[in-house]
Amino acid sequence: MEHQHRSRHRDLRLRAQAPLLRPFRGLRPSLGRAPDVIAPPYDVITSDEARARSADMPWSFLHISHAEIAFPVGTDPYSPPVYAAGAARFARLLKQGVLVRDATPCYYAYRMTQGDHSQTGVAGVGSLAHYASNRIRRHELTTPEKEDDRVRHIDALNAQTGPVMSAYPEAPEVDTILAAATRDMPDADATDSDDVRHSLWVIRDASAVERVSRAFNALGCFYIADGHHRSAAAARVARTRWSDGSGEGRSHDYFLNVIFPVRDMRILGYNRLLTDLGALTPETFVEQARERFTVERTRELSTPSSPREFSLYTGGVSYRLRLRDVLNSTADAVSRLDVRILSDILLQPILGIRDDGRDKRLEYVGGSRGIGDLVQRVRSGEMAAAVALYPTQMSDVMAVADAGGIMPPKSTWFAPKLVDGLISHVLD
Repeated sequence: MEHQHRSRHRDLRLRAQAPLLRPFRGLRPSLGRAPDVIAPPYDVITSDEARARSADMPWSFLHISHAEIAFPVGTDPYSPPVYAAGAARFARLLKQGVLVRDATPCYYAYRMTQGDHSQTGVAGVGSLAHYASNRIRRHELTTPEKEDDRVRHIDALNAQTGPVMSAYPEAPEVDTILAAATRDMPDADATDSDDVRHSLWVIRDASAVERVSRAFNALGCFYIADGHHRSAAAARVARTRWSDGSGEGRSHDYFLNVIFPVRDMRILGYNRLLTDLGALTPETFVEQARERFTVERTRELSTPSSPREFSLYTGGVSYRLRLRDVLNSTADAVSRLDVRILSDILLQPILGIRDDGRDKRLEYVGGSRGIGDLVQRVRSGEMAAAVALYPTQMSDVMAVADAGGIMPPKSTWFAPKLVDGLISHVLD
């Protein structure tokens, strides 16, 4: 028993000394095949949407991330045959040369371009030991059901195929390397259904690889932005494989990340739809809101222009609401968030709606759907009111993560989003 105790502490100490980020032998589409392969993240589309989008696209990654589309409609997407079918399709892409794996550990420059917005980051694998110690910081809770799904998916494929989107503080050395790496034609290039161009360059040069590793290992931390279930599932798989005695420093001790500069991260507002106003009319709801906010009628619903400002549409009228009180400067990072202000000062005290992700009177709409969608659903009578929020800032996300806090549900909608299939991490 004493020997096992010492051995476990030795393993933990060795893992804690692991590099924060390291290169890996990435699995990616072969030249010219990226348009055939890339697919939306598994968790942003439904099975029906995946079925429609994958029609006549035999190499689409949707056949792997939504493998239930190979079965009759209504098949349980979490059944063992579904995961096995995804693994078989994954193996087929490798066998046919649609996906190729680099011979040596590399980093990858990953650029997303949408309209006039562009962000370029580095794809590598982050240490799960540093994830456990909170050097790789997170800000969201996860649900066991979604974690279970990703754990089974990773185990079935023996690979992490959904990259986690993260953000790094200022690191000029990394920026310089990425600028040099992206001067040539990309090794993989494709535009997704949202008109986002995804470009990937392989960074093979040994000195550049070493410089990236050194620059990241000098950082105090970096931040998970989008992909908390993927990272949590990777950690669970690693713990299982540690207990199997497979040792430390293996590929399962790391999880797939694409890490962008904090300054380039783009967050859209995560808006709210209210199914009803309880016993209140739209007019009485607005009058009660005046006790806590200045209320101004506007010509149309618009995106708020600053923090502590909200746009409301109800009863066929648009309003601009601004918080009357100045926030206490000593308030914690979570209490200062607009999503918490909306819940604590407007929705809960007036309507009894608790914005905790479980209240059936509230629906969440990512900012990419636009303001028009909110208005249409209220005008149709489906919803009673819509509230548009100013986007949560990356500085807010970092402040909550630095304090070890948890963001309220549906606080951030990062856009654009990474695709599945452009880069994967095989667990040797």
